[in-house]
Amino acid sequence: MAEGTKVVTLKAVEATPSSFKDFGQVIEATPDGQILGPHDAQLDLSQGTPRFYIMHLESRPLKFSSITHHASVTQCLGSVGGHLWYLGVAKPSIVDSDEIKDNTGNKIVQSRSGHSYVPPHVQDVLLFKVEGSKFLKLNRGTWHAGPLFKADSMDFYNLELSNTNEIDHTTHNFKKDNGVTFLIED
Repeated sequence: MAEGTKVVTLKAVEATPSSFKDFGQVIEATPDGQILGPHDAQLDLSQGTPRFYIMHLESRPLKFSSITHHASVTQCLGSVGGHLWYLGVAKPSIVDSDEIKDNTGNKIVQSRSGHSYVPPHVQDVLLFKVEGSKFLKLNRGTWHAGPLFKADSMDFYNLELSNTNEIDHTTHNFKKDNGVTFLIED
């Protein structure tokens, strides 16, 4: 850790439909033939071409110092094989303004992709544990760090837009901007 960096330890909460509702949805297996309903991922893929792929990740230790959001798309993540993984999150903070400050005194920043947002606060970051046959659907603008895991490598199903990582990838660096690194208590 860099000198002067404060370590904030996060304890994981099991991702359930009720515990994760402020950030998106937890999608679990349903019987074949069940009609579309609120238990299904409520997707917004209207801003481009959807991309569904298997993402291979290596060396994602149980710590992070930056967090990202996508303003134009809901994103879905789930481990291939249902292995244990973690995701740090904060509520969406996209605003419809180009003012310097909002009415609460929070700084408003304009992203490279053109939208405005309030950077997430350290105390608003939560950690979720995901295991088994389920995936997370992140609401548009949900800040997220991860997937993080103990294994050397893991594969994840990922649904986003074909150009999400090129034109809709806004990152807040807690280490640089807040002097904080998060460590996962397992």
